[in-house]
Parts: sequence; structure tokens; C-alpha cells
Amino acid sequence: MSSIMTWSIDARIPVRALAEGEAVPDGAALLDGFAAEHVPGCTCCVARSPGAVAFDRLFLARVKGERAFSAVVVRGEKAAVQSVVEGDVVVRARFRWVRD
Repeated sequence: MSSIMTWSIDARIPVRALAEGEAVPDGAALLDGFAAEHVPGCTCCVARSPGAVAFDRLFLARVKGERAFSAVVVRGEKAAVQSVVEGDVVVRARFRWVRD
């Protein structure tokens, strides 16, 4: 008998890009683009993109009970959003990209 446990549920928060003019679905949080809030290269954010920092803040707000959501939709270029979700290790651990 194997001691390896297999998981069949992906509990990460789903993320997808909104189509032009599409409304935000019920229960979803809107992340309206990414903006850097620190001086470039500061020690707390070095090697983290503004998108990764935005996802971190959104996740922290959820953990603190300040925001309640079951999915995230993002206004922005689909490829850029997907790159952040799949390319940053911390973001990828908390969120998953939903393919259309």
C-alpha cells in the first residue's frame, strides 16, 4: 500500500480575465489592473511583479475577512494576467488560472 496521498480537489481561487464589456459575476472579486505602490526595487517587493503584489493584497484581504469572494476576475490583457497567475510561485499556490 502506498503512503502517498492523492488530492482530487483544487482549492485554489479561480482567476480569469473579463471579456470587454462583461459584468463581474456574483461572488467574484474584481482586480482592476496592477499598479506598483512602492519604489522600484524596494526590499519587500524585489523580484515580485506589481500583479503578484496585487494578488497578495487581495488574498490577505480575504484572509482577514475584509473581502469575501469565491473567484477573481481581472480587467486587463489576458496573457499578462495568466502570466502572473502561472508565473509567480506564491500566486500560483493561492490562485489558479481558468482557461476559457
